[in-house]
Amino acid sequence: SLSLESKSKPLVHWLSEVGMSDAQVAKVIARCPQMFGLSLDRKLKPLVYWLSEIGMSDAQVAKAIATCPSLCGLSLPSNLMPKVQLLHDVGFSDAQIASTLTVIPALLTYSSKRLAHRLSVLQAQGVLTETSMRSCMAMTDAKFANF
Repeated sequence: SLSLESKSKPLVHWLSEVGMSDAQVAKVIARCPQMFGLSLDRKLKPLVYWLSEIGMSDAQVAKAIATCPSLCGLSLPSNLMPKVQLLHDVGFSDAQIASTLTVIPALLTYSSKRLAHRLSVLQAQGVLTETSMRSCMAMTDAKFANF
């Protein structure tokens, strides 16, 4: 078992390198202590690389992780990538996806079923935009039904 110090120093250093302020690092660790159990090389670095590949700047990546640290625990191939593909499939560009994830990174924590359903409803109603997607994703099912 690794000591807290041997596990925390590299994580704190890496979060700072990603561009987080000391306050953001503290917030991430307080909100998501399980970050200490994630591999920098197998989990965290690939996530940051992937987010940058879809067009997020370093500042956007830092903000997204600071806002929604639980993203770091999700699987890239089986969870995050398919959700971004859903967004591409309905016509969103990488730039639109990057700006949306900066504002509401929790979008990627919703189930694929919820995301696909809401996107298809908005698309069928002819109102699928970044703004409509952002405003409806966190709604309860009852509130969304009346959207």
